[in-house]
Amino acid sequence: MARYVMVSLVLLCKSEIAQVKSSIFNRYQVLVSMDFIAIGLFFLVLLIALSIVWSTLKTGISPMMSSSKARQTMLNAISMDEKGALIDLGSGWGTLVIAVAKNYPNKQVIGYELSWFPWMVSVLFKYSLGLGNLTLYRKDFKNADLSSASTLVCYLFPGGMVALEDKLKHEKVNNKITIVSNTFALPSCKPTNVIKLKDFYQTPIYVYHWQSK
Repeated sequence: MARYVMVSLVLLCKSEIAQVKSSIFNRYQVLVSMDFIAIGLFFLVLLIALSIVWSTLKTGISPMMSSSKARQTMLNAISMDEKGALIDLGSGWGTLVIAVAKNYPNKQVIGYELSWFPWMVSVLFKYSLGLGNLTLYRKDFKNADLSSASTLVCYLFPGGMVALEDKLKHEKVNNKITIVSNTFALPSCKPTNVIKLKDFYQTPIYVYHWQSK
């Protein structure tokens, strides 16, 4: 009888040890999997950050969203009845172009964005919302074709506005274009209207009616 009890205890101990080993192994596998996921997420975040830094150094401005107040003011300054495309010269995360394309399905809307991650996010929204009238290019606006534009919207930087004015002067564009710019003005062109936002910085929204000479 004692021998039977002893054998039973030994078998029980072996079973417990096997369960402990199995539990430790399973936990180890989970930890290894979590490590690989964490490493993958780290490199993904690093890649996204580096791409944004690269595009910021290349263009001179990071892909920042216009505030909702600025975006609405810019949209209010635009006539959607004008023939031709609305082009966003630095469409970023797509907030403005997606709003226009969604609310005006018969309007051709084009966005140019150099930074690949914001561009990719905006493309995902475009397809998820089924916006066939919206075209998004991962491209510097300096190389953009503006010949179809009736309206240009932008949130650039001083150097970008200089480049835009030079582009408008030397390339083929429509005779009349409405330009709406958040914060920054064209260097040598008088705006038709300047709208000051009721925010902390009294952010200016510049409206131009550009005519080719």
